[in-house]
Amino acid sequence: MDDVLRPLIVVGGSVVLTLLLGWATDLLLRKADERHHETPLWGLLRRGRIPYQLVLCAALLRGSYDEAQLLRSHGSGVGRTLTLVLIGSAAWLVIRIAAAVVETSYTRYASARHQRDPARVRRVRTQVTLIRRVVSAIVGVVAVAAMLLTFPAMRAAGASLLASAGILGIVAGVAAQSTLSNLFAGLQIAFGDMVRIGDTVVVDGEWGTVEEITLTFLTVRTWDERRITMPVSYFTSKPFENWSRGTPQMTGIVFWHLDHSAPLEAMRDKLRDILRECPAWDGRAYNLSVTDSTPSTMEVRALVTAKDADDIWTVRVEVREQMIRWLTDAHPYALPRVNTADAVLPPSRDGRRFPDGIPAARRVHSHPRER
Repeated sequence: MDDVLRPLIVVGGSVVLTLLLGWATDLLLRKADERHHETPLWGLLRRGRIPYQLVLCAALLRGSYDEAQLLRSHGSGVGRTLTLVLIGSAAWLVIRIAAAVVETSYTRYASARHQRDPARVRRVRTQVTLIRRVVSAIVGVVAVAAMLLTFPAMRAAGASLLASAGILGIVAGVAAQSTLSNLFAGLQIAFGDMVRIGDTVVVDGEWGTVEEITLTFLTVRTWDERRITMPVSYFTSKPFENWSRGTPQMTGIVFWHLDHSAPLEAMRDKLRDILRECPAWDGRAYNLSVTDSTPSTMEVRALVTAKDADDIWTVRVEVREQMIRWLTDAHPYALPRVNTADAVLPPSRDGRRFPDGIPAARRVHSHPRER
C-alpha cells in the first residue's frame, strides 16, 4: 500500500502545487495589469505562464523523485529527463521575460516620441527586434550546451573538443562565410541606422516598405502586396534608395508633353486649384514650368510636395489625371498633335505655286493624336 500511495502523493502533490502556484501567479499578474494600464509589462508576462508552470513542475518532481521510489531501475534516465525538461522550460521562460521587458521599454519610448520623431522610433524598433532575436539565440545556445553537459560522455569529450576547436572553427568559418557575413550585416543595419522597419525603399527597381528585419534576411512588402526577401548583406554592399531617411517629406514630379500653344498661365492656376482640393498635398510648395521642347511638342513639368512617399504618389496621380481632363475639356488645342505631309515633290523649274500660295513640298495637314 505504501508503494502505491508514496508515488501518488509525490507526483500528484507536485502537479497540484504547480497548478495552484501558476493560478495564483496568473491572478496577481492579471490584477496588476488591470491597475496599471499605462504599461503592458504585466500582460506580456502572462504569456510566460506555460513555461513558468513547466519549470515549477519539473523542479518539484526533480527534487522529490527520490522520495517517490518509482521506477528505481530507471532512476537515472528519469532524473536526466526531468533535468532536460527543467533546463528547456527555464530557457523558454527567460526568453519570454526578456521579450516582455524589451517590448515594454519600446512601447513606452514609442508612445513618448511617436509624434515628435517617428524616424527615431522606427530605428529603435529595428534595434529592439534584432536585440530580442540575439538574446533568444544566446539563451537557446546556452540551454542546449547545458543539456549536453548533463550527459557524462559529453563532459568526457570536452577536452578533445577544445583541442580541436581551432581547426573546427576555421572550417566552420569558411563553410558559413555567407551566413556570418549576413549576421554581421544584420547587426550593422540594426545599429548603423541604414534601414529600419517601416522605411520606404527602392531595391532592384521595386518600391516597397520594409516589413521585417532579422539577423540574416530582410523582407520588403511592395505596393501590390508582394513580399521580396533579400539577404541583409545586400543593403551593406549595394546602393539602394531609402525614401524615409531623414525627414519623410518628398517632392514629386509630373510631366506632360503638350503643344506649343498650351496655356501655361491657366495651367498654373489650375494646378493651384487641384492641389488645394487634394488632401494629400502638404501645402509646402508647387511649381509649373517648361523644361524642354521639340519641333512638335514641349515638355511641361509640375513640382508638388507631400509629407511622405504614400501621399506623394497620391498627389502625382491626382494632378496628372485632373490636368489632362481639364485640358481635354477646356483647351483641346493644347494636346499634342501629329503632322502628316504629302510626298515631297521636286520643285518646278518655273517656280509655279499652287493657288493657295503654298508650295507642294511644304503642304501639310494635322490632326489631334489619338489618346
